[in-house]
Amino acid sequence: MKTAEIFDPNAPAVTMTEAAVRHFEKKLANQNGKIIRLSTETSGCTGYAYVLDFADGPEAEDEVLTPSASITLAVAPDALAILRGTEIDLVTEGVNQVVKFNNPNVVAECGCGESFSVS
Repeated sequence: MKTAEIFDPNAPAVTMTEAAVRHFEKKLANQNGKIIRLSTETSGCTGYAYVLDFADGPEAEDEVLTPSASITLAVAPDALAILRGTEIDLVTEGVNQVVKFNNPNVVAECGCGESFSVS
């Protein structure tokens, strides 16, 4: 049985889990006034790669989100269609913690996990 997903035009383009929020709050604590900027670039064997950077502020036309009171997340306008609905998470894999992107638009990922493609 399929369920219908309800489109919410007011929903944020990208969200963060509590684990990701705590992780980025710690990272930003030593980065006076910096924000996080999320974009994509053409890369790898399947098409795109996520790019997370610290920035002084959003660029023109970025979608600006506030996942918490101390985090500002700017999403590049050319990446919005690819990233819409993505949840950023922090997961533990073995002894490492890794930032994961749970992107519903991804149709394929490369074997090493560095790049992805969308339909």
